[in-house]
Amino acid sequence: MQAAMTDTASLHKQSAIITGGGRGIGRAIAEALAARGASLTLVGRTADVLATAAEEITTRHGVNAQFRTLDVTDGAMVDSVLGDLVRDQGAPSILVNNAGGAESAPFTRLGHATWENTLNLNLTSVYACTHAVLPTMLEAGYGRIVNIASTAGLKGFPYVSAYCAAKHGVVGLTRALALEVADRRVTVNAVCPGFTDTDMLRESIRNIAAKTGRTEAEARADLARANRDGRIIQPAEVAEAVARLCAPTAGGTNGEAITIDAMEAA
Repeated sequence: MQAAMTDTASLHKQSAIITGGGRGIGRAIAEALAARGASLTLVGRTADVLATAAEEITTRHGVNAQFRTLDVTDGAMVDSVLGDLVRDQGAPSILVNNAGGAESAPFTRLGHATWENTLNLNLTSVYACTHAVLPTMLEAGYGRIVNIASTAGLKGFPYVSAYCAAKHGVVGLTRALALEVADRRVTVNAVCPGFTDTDMLRESIRNIAAKTGRTEAEARADLARANRDGRIIQPAEVAEAVARLCAPTAGGTNGEAITIDAMEAA
């Protein structure tokens, strides 16, 4: 019981910025960090979703949860919004770069605009948000940066070449930056989920069913089989891995790309 209580309070007095924090994996991460005592700033494009999430998390966990509307693909906006945030509130202890998304198409029909939008959302946004807050972490002498990549950042999948390229870039950026800051008490890690039960996955399932004539249940089963244990991952499983990496005791884990696509051994 004592170990569980210690874990629950492990992020007391810590502050976290979570991009894409209003729904899906981002919301699950917000819940996990708040349950451990962290105060939160949820970042995303949809104000009403963020406001609801922040209010519910504050009520449920008794922490300060606020939000900022921000398009993470707009570098100038990232600098302005996150710059104001760190100037007003000081260096965050934690940055979780979670915002992302994918469009599927055969490579021969992958247009320049889709390619650029996918890289901006999934890779350049990680650069921009990290670039905006890392100097204050280094000045404070402490920080935890966790980038939500994907198993698509470790291997290839057909029809999502832009997404795979972007997520491979996230893993590469994670490993390179981790080496730069390794002696500054700042860690940088990536979490790489397999197919996870989110709005993005449900949209993919609908698209597969519409294009192939299979039922949505059949499409879902096909995607589940791509995960090592043959099931769809739940957002809370990803969130728990992120929370462990954010703990003050996780300083020895740096530059890792941690895969979440199978049940842990009993």
